[in-house]
Amino acid sequence: MKKLLIIGFSVLFSGMVFISCEDDDYQTVQSVEKVKIDSVKIMQDTMDVYSIQSIKTYSTYSSQCEGFYGYDYIHDSSLERSVTAYKYTTDGPCTQETHVGANQINFSPRQTGTYTFKFWNGGNSWITKTIVVE
Repeated sequence: MKKLLIIGFSVLFSGMVFISCEDDDYQTVQSVEKVKIDSVKIMQDTMDVYSIQSIKTYSTYSSQCEGFYGYDYIHDSSLERSVTAYKYTTDGPCTQETHVGANQINFSPRQTGTYTFKFWNGGNSWITKTIVVE
């Protein structure tokens, strides 16, 4: 019985050692900062109130350690929106090749009118798009 107990604890201890020594597949986010939106794709420039449309944005990242983090989506007025994209940078080893990332915002208007979207394109530059909601 004592021998069985020793073997059991040895197996348990060995398992804990192997689990704690695993290499983590994730990398730590080091920073979050603005990334310019290079282009915007709106499928329909006219839509119905309460319907949903995906608006795609495209940004360029300088390495595989960078990627899309999120949007700052501001209601400037009832019919105006400002959109700024943010990227993350991780601390792991990665290739230094540029890549383009596509992301989307789902737009579901609650009132009719002409909506104006401004997407940050770097500095004081904005890409302006309009959607008519009927």
